[in-house]
Amino acid sequence: MSEIEPPKPKSSSGRQRGKQYGSIAEKAKLSAQKALTKQKKKIDKTKTDLSNARKKRDAIIKTSNALEGKKSSIVETEDLKELTPTIQKHVKENIVFEPNNGPQTQFLAASEREVFYGGARGGGKSYAMLVDPLRFCHKEHHRCLLLRRSMPELRDMINHSQRLYPKAYPGVKWREQEKEWRFPSGARIEFGYAENLTDVLRYQGQSYTWIGIDELPQYPTPEIYNFLRSSLRSVDPDIPVFMRATGNPGNIGSMWVKEMFVDPSEPNKPFDVLINTIIGQRKITRKFIPAKLQDNPYLMQTDDYLVMLSSLPEVQRKQFLDGDWSAFEDCAFPEFDPIRHISEPFEIPRNWHRFRTCDWGYSSHACCLWIAIDFDNNLWVYRELYTKRMTADVFAKKVLEIEQGEYIRYGILDSSTWAKRGDIGPSIAETMIQEGCKWRPSDRSPKSRVNGKLELHKRLSFDEKTEEPKLRIFTNCKNLLRTFPLLPTDRNNPEDVDTRVEDHAYDALRYGVMSRPLHPNSYINDEFIKRQKETYFKPADRVFGY
Repeated sequence: MSEIEPPKPKSSSGRQRGKQYGSIAEKAKLSAQKALTKQKKKIDKTKTDLSNARKKRDAIIKTSNALEGKKSSIVETEDLKELTPTIQKHVKENIVFEPNNGPQTQFLAASEREVFYGGARGGGKSYAMLVDPLRFCHKEHHRCLLLRRSMPELRDMINHSQRLYPKAYPGVKWREQEKEWRFPSGARIEFGYAENLTDVLRYQGQSYTWIGIDELPQYPTPEIYNFLRSSLRSVDPDIPVFMRATGNPGNIGSMWVKEMFVDPSEPNKPFDVLINTIIGQRKITRKFIPAKLQDNPYLMQTDDYLVMLSSLPEVQRKQFLDGDWSAFEDCAFPEFDPIRHISEPFEIPRNWHRFRTCDWGYSSHACCLWIAIDFDNNLWVYRELYTKRMTADVFAKKVLEIEQGEYIRYGILDSSTWAKRGDIGPSIAETMIQEGCKWRPSDRSPKSRVNGKLELHKRLSFDEKTEEPKLRIFTNCKNLLRTFPLLPTDRNNPEDVDTRVEDHAYDALRYGVMSRPLHPNSYINDEFIKRQKETYFKPADRVFGY
């Protein structure tokens, strides 16, 4: 057999030619990729230039139509940036309204569902409220409601709108009888007022894509705000729905507005509110935008308004100039000190006496407080039950369940629950007592409210010897601590608390402290002596006692 010869190795010159051919192919590939990338960049640049050119064209057409009064006279800031300096100068000479830099611009550009714009006076809040609903007035199904608390306040906003709206949208018509603006597109802006829930029922069944309430803290409770939210809906997917409100601290409703918008998050930072629905959990987004006088360049042209606000008393100055939501001038209990009157929970000694006190409510909140008495006759509020829409029998069972294993010496319940309001069954108090939850009625003498407030002042004051208060509240009593420190006084009766605010926890506390007065003789008056004589038992026979 002949041997098979192995293949001869390539010469060095052949290997060099192979490498040379490979490097040429790679270079050609890289060159082609570079050429393609360069061509793509040219195409992208051409597209960008074309897009910018279209933006400039649209901005010029939109601005030209606004100046000639052909269509909407609203020109956005982004459109102005696309114009040449010469055209910008001409446009700015004809501007009717331009938002101030800062909070006013942020308010008008906000995309959150609910926004509250509030704080110091003079921040341009009311004018921003007039302008905000105009953003979708070129669409047929845009419906807006702008609300104030009273008609005189509303009239001032209507006067401002009559100077602004015809310039913003040529052809818009004002209908005096309906208090409504009708735009050429078919959009509408309605001006209304609502002082109470009876007034706001006029808007029941209506649908609005935008609802604004100017000076929201003038309302003592959130009932009207929540009622109007139910009318917020849109039939056009291109029109989002918005709820807008403005206001200053220091009004009767400052407490709930602060709780809803100011406390949950930092200023200018949106926050979500989770909502449980039949289709699962959903969320709405809210935001608080603070206002300052310094944000309004028109009022800051001179220092007259600044000097005037600075000259106000300290609390009003904090409210109107600084926009401080924690400053309360008419606070019913200014001596309340969170450091001294609030205590961390601890185990109550078994030999301390305990009792409970309750302010009943079904449609409104019901509050039950549990109070312990130490050996120095100091009161410690150590537990609360704060509920709503719970019937008397269920509420009584809940109270007994909570205090199971404790010895509760007595319970104080609002004396109005013993009244029979035309029905033939047992009263609310009797219903609870039948369930085993024992109560006795609270004091309902003519001056009981004033005396109860005075007793609380005594309890909150500091003992001269121990320098400690005679009333403390555990941190787990969240609703009492939320409402009690900010309770305002009644402006018609400074000796009492304003009953229009959320005072259920306060009433329960007042009933409790009046059952343990520090100086009982101080509340004995002529009316009390008279009632004692009328109800004094006189036996027919003094020997046998009947």
